[in-house]
Amino acid sequence: MDFMKKYENWLNNKNIDDLTKKELLDIRNNKEEIEDRFYTDLNFGTAGLRGKIGAGTNRMNQYIIAMATQALAEVIKDESKEACEKGVVIAYDVRHKSDEFAKKSALVLANNGIKVYLFDDIRPTPELSFAVRKLKTQAGIVVTASHNPKEYSGYKVYWKEGSQILSGIAERIIRKIKEINDITNIKIMDEKKASEQGLLNMIGNEIDNEYIERVKRSFLRDKIKKDIKIVYTPLNGTGNIPVRRVLSERGFENVFVVKEQENPDPDFTTVGYPNPEDIKVFKYAVDLGKSKNADILIATDPDCDRMACMIKDENSEYTSLNGNQIGALLINYILEGLNEKNEIPPNGVIVKSIVTGDLGKDIAKSYGVDTVETLTGFKNICGKANEFERTGEYTYLFGYEESIGYVYDDFVRDKDGVIASMLIVEAAAYYMKKGKSLLDVLEDIYQKYGYYSEESFSLVLEGIEGKERISRIMKYYKKNYLIKIGKYRLIRITDYENQIKKDMFNGSEEKIDIKKTNALKFEFDNESWYAIRPSGTEPKIKIYIYSRGKDKKESDAKIKEIKDSIMTKLNNIK
Repeated sequence: MDFMKKYENWLNNKNIDDLTKKELLDIRNNKEEIEDRFYTDLNFGTAGLRGKIGAGTNRMNQYIIAMATQALAEVIKDESKEACEKGVVIAYDVRHKSDEFAKKSALVLANNGIKVYLFDDIRPTPELSFAVRKLKTQAGIVVTASHNPKEYSGYKVYWKEGSQILSGIAERIIRKIKEINDITNIKIMDEKKASEQGLLNMIGNEIDNEYIERVKRSFLRDKIKKDIKIVYTPLNGTGNIPVRRVLSERGFENVFVVKEQENPDPDFTTVGYPNPEDIKVFKYAVDLGKSKNADILIATDPDCDRMACMIKDENSEYTSLNGNQIGALLINYILEGLNEKNEIPPNGVIVKSIVTGDLGKDIAKSYGVDTVETLTGFKNICGKANEFERTGEYTYLFGYEESIGYVYDDFVRDKDGVIASMLIVEAAAYYMKKGKSLLDVLEDIYQKYGYYSEESFSLVLEGIEGKERISRIMKYYKKNYLIKIGKYRLIRITDYENQIKKDMFNGSEEKIDIKKTNALKFEFDNESWYAIRPSGTEPKIKIYIYSRGKDKKESDAKIKEIKDSIMTKLNNIK
C-alpha cells in the first residue's frame, strides 16, 4: 500500500481519535510530510522503538505503542501463565506523552491478563532495570528517547534479567507485530477495573529507597574530601532527585544544581539537544561552577542512564572529559580501590563495546582483569553479565562504552548515570585529598600506558534518501576501503557482519565470536584504528577513530590524518 492510501485509511478509520485526525488534516497539503509519516512502519529494533512523536505509521503515537505492547503481551503469554503473573514493570521519562504512553502500555497488558507495576511519576531508566530484578518480573518497559531532541519518544523493552532484550526476544515480538491486523483496534482495560483486579499496581518510593541504598553500597572509599564543590545538571530530566539524594546521603554537602535545568522540561528549553556528550549543554553549569569555584561539573541525560563531566584545571577553567577518558578513570579508580582491599576476583572482567577505546583494557590488564568486547549498546554489554552469571566463567565488574555509558557492579543491568555520578565524584574527592585533580590522574595514566587520543563524529542523513545513502556507503566501503593512510599501512580488517577478521599481510581469515552487526573496523601499523557503522537508533553513520602515541601531539596528529582521509573518501560516495 502506498503512503497516500495509508494516510487516507487513517483519516477514515473510526478507531482513530479526533486529535490525531486533526493533526493529519493539518498536513493534507504537505505531500512530503505525509510521505515521511507513512512511507514505512516505525521499525521495532533489537530493544524497541524510537522516533518522532506524531500521527502516522512512521511516528511514535498511542497506536504504535499499543501495537508493540500487544505483541509483547503475546510473547509473555507464550512463555507461561507464571510469566503473566510475574508481570511487567513500567517506567517513563519527562518527554511529551511519556506518561500517556506508559499508561497505555499498562492497560494493554492488563487487558491480556498480565500483571503490571507502573511507577507513579518519572524515574531514571536504570531504576527500571533494578525494579525488574527486585520485583522479579518477566519483563520491563521504559518510555524514553534518552538524549534525543524534544520531538522524539521511545519504547525500550527489558527481560527478566533486567537488561534490554536481545535479538531472540526482539524477533519474537516482531513476528507478533506482523500478526496484528489492525493496530488501531487494540483493546485496553479500564483503569479502575485493572486496579480492582490487581492487574495495575502503582509503585511509589519503596523501590526508590531500595535502589538508592544499593547504589550507596557500591562505594569504594569513604574517607575522602567530602567538602569537594560539585555542580550538577540533570538537563531537565529524571536524574535530579536520585543523583542529588545519593550524593547528599554519601555526605557531599556542597552540591549546587543548575536551576534552569533542575526541573522537568519536555522541551529542553535551555539546550534543545539534551546530550551530555555535547559540551554545549554545560554552558549553564560552567557559569554556575565559576561562581561557586566548583571542582567538578557533572551532567546526566534526560533518562539518567548516561553521565558526562568537566574538571577544573590549574587556571580555574573547565576541561571536558570524553567517554573513553571517564571510563579509564573509573576503571583505574575501581580496580585500585578493590586491589587495596584484596577484593579483585581471580576471574574479574570488564566489558566494553567494539568501538570503545583500549586504554581501559590496558589498565584492567595491569590488575590481572580481563576485557571482553561486544557489540555496541548496553543490551549487549549487560547481556555478557547475564551470560557470566549463568556460566561462572567471569565475575562481571564494570561495563562501559565511549558514548558516556557506565555501570559498576551487577545489580543494575543497564548503564547507570546515578552510579556513575556517585563514583566520579567519589574519585575526584579521593584524589583531591591526595592533592590531585582527575586531570592530573589522567595525565599519570597516560604517562604509564601511553597517550591515547580519540574522536568520533557522524554523517547525519535523514529521510528516505538519507537511509538509502547510508546503505550505499556501507556496501561501497566494504569493498573500497583505505589501504594506506599517509605512510601507514592497513594490517587488519574486522567485518562484523560477516564475523570475519582478515590479516592484510598474509590474507588469512579467522572467525570472531561476536554477533553479526553492520560494522567495520580497520587497524593500522601505527597503533591506530577506526570503525564505521550505521546508527541503530538515529539517521546517521558513525565513525570512531583511535590512536596511541609517545605524546599527545603525536597521537592527535594521527587522528587528524585518519579523519581527513576518511572524510575525503566518504564525501565522494553519493
